[in-house]
Amino acid sequence: MDGIMSAAAIWFIIGLALLLLEFALPGLIIMFFGIGAWIVGVTLLFVDLSINMQLVIFLASSAVSVLLLRNWLKNRLMGPKKSNEVVDDDFIGKIAKATTPIMPGQNGKVFFKGSAWSAKSDDVIEQGENVLIIGNESIILIVKSTKTI
Repeated sequence: MDGIMSAAAIWFIIGLALLLLEFALPGLIIMFFGIGAWIVGVTLLFVDLSINMQLVIFLASSAVSVLLLRNWLKNRLMGPKKSNEVVDDDFIGKIAKATTPIMPGQNGKVFFKGSAWSAKSDDVIEQGENVLIIGNESIILIVKSTKTI
């Protein structure tokens, strides 16, 4: 019985360490492995399991808890993410530079805040031209030629 109690204690300590690690490396993933470790610890209080079976229960319960609880908990803690909230409102109204030509109906690229972004426009935009960011569709910026402003 001492072996079972010490194994359960080890799983509880592992679970606690993983839950604390979630605070250092947030992402709402590591904590579910901590929950899986606690499930194994509680199971060991009632049933004597081989190490292989402990690992199977740990992995299965961790995976199930990630799949079932992560999105719910993320929405609960951080609020639901809007589908076209990729581009911060700070982008709208800012100037970027076209790194490729952009034609109506054809996407091009712009450089903004140190990154290359896909962009589209109803205007004909030449490479190297400054553009005004007027919106976004998912991760594609909608831009307007500064010549037409």
